[in-house]
Amino acid sequence: MNTPLIEIATSDFATTKAAVKGGADRIELCANLYEGGTTASYGTIKKCRESFEIPIFPIIRPRGGDFLFKEEEFEIMQSDIKLCKDLACDGVVIGMLNTDGQIDLAKVAQLIALAYPMQVTFHRAFDCCLDPFKAMEQLIELGCQRILTSGQYPTAPEGVQLISQLQQAAKGRIIIMPGSGIRRSNIQSLFKMTGCSEFHASLREREGSKMNFIHPNFTNVTDTYVNNTIHSEDVRMLKMAVQIAANANVKDY
Repeated sequence: MNTPLIEIATSDFATTKAAVKGGADRIELCANLYEGGTTASYGTIKKCRESFEIPIFPIIRPRGGDFLFKEEEFEIMQSDIKLCKDLACDGVVIGMLNTDGQIDLAKVAQLIALAYPMQVTFHRAFDCCLDPFKAMEQLIELGCQRILTSGQYPTAPEGVQLISQLQQAAKGRIIIMPGSGIRRSNIQSLFKMTGCSEFHASLREREGSKMNFIHPNFTNVTDTYVNNTIHSEDVRMLKMAVQIAANANVKDY
């Protein structure tokens, strides 16, 4: 059995660099991870693409909040996909729903066609859809390569039962990639319970600014002097943990 692939969600150039150093297999490049991830700037995507050889999948999401997008926002998403293609990104991460919780099939189909030959991941809008099995079949029909899901719960460990059911129902026709709340402490059990071959984690932390001067009027404003960070060693240990689980699975078999 091959080692399961680890995708790391990053929020800027620095966290991407740390994730790559730690051995990430793929990057979901975002901004504003604390809003669930929005599209990174053109400059950030360009710099990451030029600097790193591993696959980079920018998220195509013009804002945080729900997954019901206005026509103007859809136009923004189309423009961002074109930019990602021009920058030779390997894939993009998308998701759109209708008011009734169904996938917006017409618009998602347009985005997938526009993205080609880049791969397409359908993001955690999937976790807010009405019928996950129907949605999975629709995404397979549309030509989507993978679904990022926490099993319609806030975290993948909570939604592991549905993730396992989706993995079985997919029968290799689409990749089911568990994400949200995945850590070294639980990835082995998630691998054993789901049999999934790809996992998504952010491993994000917050660290204090290295500024020498802290303005006294902002001492208690926590977001002013903290930055997002990823520790390369955390990525490395996550990969090691799932490798151990995969090797054990081969021996059990």
